[in-house]
Amino acid sequence: MSGIDGVALAVLVVLFLLVTVMGFLATRWRRPTSMESLDEWGLGGRSFGTWVTWFLLGGDLYTAYTFVAVPAAMFAAGAVSGFFAVPYTIVLYPIIFVFMGRLWSVSHRHGYVTTADFVRGRFGSRGLSLAIAVTGFLATMPYIALQLVGIQAVLEVIGLGGGSNIIAKDLPLFIAFALLAAYTYSSGLRAPAVIAFVKDTLIYLVIIVAIVYLPSKVGGWDAVFSAAEQKMATPNPVDGKPTGAFIPGAQAQWAYATLGLGSALALFMYPHSITASLSASSRNTIRRNAAILPAYSFVLGLLALLGWVAIAAGTKPIGLDGKPNAQLVIPQLFEDSFPSWFAGIAFAAIAIGALVPAAIMSIAAANTFTRNIYKEWLKPDATPKQEAKVSKLVSLVVKGFALVFVLALDKQNAINFQLLGGIWILQTFPAVVVGLYTRWLHRWALTAGWAVGMVYGTWQAWSVANPRAGINHFGGSLDTIPIIGQMGYIAMTAFVINVLVAVVGTLVLRVAKVPQGDDETIRGDYFADAGDPRVEKLPTPIHQEAPNP
Repeated sequence: MSGIDGVALAVLVVLFLLVTVMGFLATRWRRPTSMESLDEWGLGGRSFGTWVTWFLLGGDLYTAYTFVAVPAAMFAAGAVSGFFAVPYTIVLYPIIFVFMGRLWSVSHRHGYVTTADFVRGRFGSRGLSLAIAVTGFLATMPYIALQLVGIQAVLEVIGLGGGSNIIAKDLPLFIAFALLAAYTYSSGLRAPAVIAFVKDTLIYLVIIVAIVYLPSKVGGWDAVFSAAEQKMATPNPVDGKPTGAFIPGAQAQWAYATLGLGSALALFMYPHSITASLSASSRNTIRRNAAILPAYSFVLGLLALLGWVAIAAGTKPIGLDGKPNAQLVIPQLFEDSFPSWFAGIAFAAIAIGALVPAAIMSIAAANTFTRNIYKEWLKPDATPKQEAKVSKLVSLVVKGFALVFVLALDKQNAINFQLLGGIWILQTFPAVVVGLYTRWLHRWALTAGWAVGMVYGTWQAWSVANPRAGINHFGGSLDTIPIIGQMGYIAMTAFVINVLVAVVGTLVLRVAKVPQGDDETIRGDYFADAGDPRVEKLPTPIHQEAPNP
């Protein structure tokens, strides 16, 4: 790694420029009459069909950091830390099949752009809506920053990123995110939708070639699993315990299960997941995608196993600073095992895999700020054109913050904040998903449950130490579950406490006959589909119309 791999870098640059051109040309795709509204700029006109939505959701959910971090976790700590991501993405899709169609229908019926919009209309509570919006916004910010970690891993293995020279260190990141900001500003959600086709094609190509070729190079799958089992059983010099888990034992089953279930419940609460879903042209498009998106889970499972292939291959993920860095293991494995031209394709797949979700996340965060903070609290009379303008500007600010966040702070801080993001975003589940089916839970009780879950989850995460890494706070996502006494995912414990507080609070508030707030939705709103007159585009969204005298 003492020099720059010129061939790999050239391939990366060519493919990167290709998707940049596609990003700028995306503004002409389907030729919208105007991009001056959140529906067009932020949701692609709510017009994407099954295949476009499939690529968009795949590019959105399976990020560059996923493709870097999951095999890195398998390489460093084994199945509990890494492989839980595979069953969680499998469990996820039946969950969204059940509720996402209802959210699509009510959102298209009323012109909702975010989950906070829905909560505002469903429960008649500006405070609860603000809580949902702020949670989504904050949880998304470090997620965007972590996409940079994926790009940095690629650049570091190629040979860029070391030393004090800004050209060799940070300039490539500045260029990448400047181009991302430019074509996202001009094309909105259409840009990542178009680029996702290239990203996913490259990912599938690279993973299939790697999973067929690499195991044979190291002696077959028997050698791969034997090497992984031996490494996971080796005592760690810091605490004398096994390095990791080859197969989760009885003591790790609660951790594995709660990580899987909690992550599945949380993923589609993130604003970027909702944004990609609401861009679909019909509720059946969402359901069809829930049925075919597990194809990505299959690829993720293969990718996760590459972490163990790297063990058998003897991969040494050493950064340009001379320190071991497990996040480099997959780029380094490709660098060591393939010709430079194919390694360049793999690096491009990871780098482009960062651009797609980063674009969608920045758009989603900007939409959330514009609709639920700017319009709701600062300028209630904002026109659709003003909303679009503010959202475009905020998307630039969000990207800039992510860039500064990664360059100015230690990467571990980004990972810590992402850990908090997962804990926080799950606390919005009761208001959003339960609210799609019933208004029984009181708006104030939901707000109290959200607040208790946020405080408990943040405190517990802060209290977790990781002696192996020398981290005293935010050292992991697992802690002892009260009463049960087993290690489990902190977000799930906070979620259960959240629900209990909301239920008990609702009972108390109902006895006290505290007003529940107005519901602007009706039962039929949750079943409307494309072609139904109720989801036709209206000059003024229903929830903004003046009431009849």
